[in-house]
Order: sequence, then C-alpha cells, then structure tokens
Amino acid sequence: MSAFRAPGRINLIGEHTDYNLGFVLPLAIHLDCVVTRTPRSDDQLQLHSKQLNQTRTFSLTNLPVGRAGDWTDYCVGVARELLTAGYTLTGVDLHIDSQVPVGAGLSSSAALEVSSALALLDGAPIGGLELAKLCQRAETNFVGLPCGIMDQAIAVLAQAGTALLIDCRSLETKPVPLPHGIAIIVTDSGVKHALASSAYATRVAECQQAARNAGVASLRDATLDQVALDPRGRHIVSENQRVLDFLAAAEASDLVEMGRLLTASHRSLQHDYAVSCDELDFLVDTALMLPGVLGSRMTGGGFGGCTVTLVHEVMAAQFTHAIAMRHQSRYGQWPLVFRAVPSAGAGRV
Repeated sequence: MSAFRAPGRINLIGEHTDYNLGFVLPLAIHLDCVVTRTPRSDDQLQLHSKQLNQTRTFSLTNLPVGRAGDWTDYCVGVARELLTAGYTLTGVDLHIDSQVPVGAGLSSSAALEVSSALALLDGAPIGGLELAKLCQRAETNFVGLPCGIMDQAIAVLAQAGTALLIDCRSLETKPVPLPHGIAIIVTDSGVKHALASSAYATRVAECQQAARNAGVASLRDATLDQVALDPRGRHIVSENQRVLDFLAAAEASDLVEMGRLLTASHRSLQHDYAVSCDELDFLVDTALMLPGVLGSRMTGGGFGGCTVTLVHEVMAAQFTHAIAMRHQSRYGQWPLVFRAVPSAGAGRV
C-alpha cells in the first residue's frame, strides 16, 4: 500500500490566458487530494471516493471509450492516457480522499488527475511536465473540457512558499516569492460551477475566432489595438499584461499596485469576458469596502467558485470574519473562508 497527493490551487492572476498560450501566476494550496493504492491480483481498476462514498470498478484491459459524466472520468481518462503513452498498469484499488472542494474553482479535477496518475504509476519515473501534459490530455480528450495547462502544471510543479509564473507557450516556469506583510484570503461564493457544461468551451472558441480576426495564431501575439472591438480578445491581451505588471509589482513589493491589478482583472472578467456572477461580484465589491484590503477578484474559470483577496496581514483575521458575516447576511450561509499559503506540488505521501 502506498499513497500519493496533489494539491488544489488558486490563480492569483492570469485567468483564461492559459489556453491562449499566455501567462498565469497560480500557487498551490494546503488542501489536497490523497490517493492510496492497494495492488490487486486481477486487471481491475477499482475506484472509491471517501467523500461521495461511491465505488466503481473498471477493467484496465477494456476501459470505457465514452465518459460516464461523473468523478470517475478523471481517473479513467488518466489511465487511458497512461496506457496510450506506453506505461504498464496493473490491477489496483484506488482510495480517493480529497479535501479540495468540488466546483469551487480550486482545481479539484487536476488534483484528482495528478494524484491518480501518480498512484497508478506507483513510483515509475515520469517527468513533471510530461505528467502535467498527460493529465491535461486526459481532461481534454476524455472528460471533454478544452482546458489549458495551468491547473495540472501547478499541481505538479508548485514549490512551497512561492507562486509560480508559467509561460503557457514555452512552458517555462519561474518561482515568484510574494512580499511580506500580505495575506491571500480565499472566499467560496457557494455557487458550484461545472466548466465542462458551461460557457467555457464557448469562450475557447470565441478566443480562437478573435485570434483569426486579428490575423495571429494565438491571442498571445495580439495587441490591444488589434482586439479593441472584441471584448473576449481584449480581456486576454490585457490580462497577459496584468500578469507581467503584477510580477513587477511583487518584485518591487508594491502592494498597492498588486491590489489594483487584482481588481482590474476582476472587472475585465466581469465585463469583457463575462464569466463572473452576482455572488462573485458581491464578494469582490464587499471586500473592497473593508479595512486593510488591497484588491480582490474571482479566481478560476468563473460562473461561480471563489474569490481571492489581497489583504494587509495585520488585518487578515478581521477581514476573514467580516467577509463571512456579510456573505451570511446576504445569502443565508456561512462560506468557506481560508488563508492561502503557497504549498508544495504533488508527490508520494
């Protein structure tokens, strides 16, 4: 018996830029998915979810070719990609214990994919980027979500104590230490998103069309002038620049500018990219009125999920209580609110 883990993530800034080959700045969080493997003597892949109390069994020599539309798709998709890539898999029971909230925009799917892949491999060597790309293919080819590389890459490559700048075209990465004196607070809106059945794929297609209209292969290469009349393209081009500006502000410990860029990112996602919702906007607008707040925005694919708020560290506890109280007063439920501490990437437990 052995166990492997992969973390959830937040994205500080750089939203929907990954599938446009742009820049992103995510960090791994302490909430993770742990998969414990127990070998079997047959060819069966048995999956058990602790949280859902569900068990499903598949044959590794005859895996489904179509998705079931539930949590097992992520594991089956990974197994299919591993076999396609030439890895040898043997019968195994996988016990899944995930603390990453589903539908909160914290990348529970990538955490499940990466931890499942490591458990299926059971220590067989695989490069970090190879693992991330394999899990991305599983989500695209089997689950049916045309996602970028960000979620899988940060789950694999994250380093404790830093965010990670990822160039989604070259796949070069750079650890980014964050200035002292700030706290990153995550607040769950309580609205569960389902990206595979949402407007996510529509946004991907709209960006491809915007690139064609601008005469470039990818919006990574477009200028603001080229996309001035296209709100989807305008968000992507301006968001790429915000990532680079945020990096410069972090290196200069310019907390005010970091906060301004976060909020500008949200307004662009709210108005140009149209992936926010009333609950996310309420959390951002409320946060910006509270003491000690530098900036706030939605994180993740949108249509629900969480916000990230940059707060002066000395005000973090007060903010955490205040934002929860206001959410409870507005929506009648106490939200999940926690401080994001940059954590390590996937590995053996």
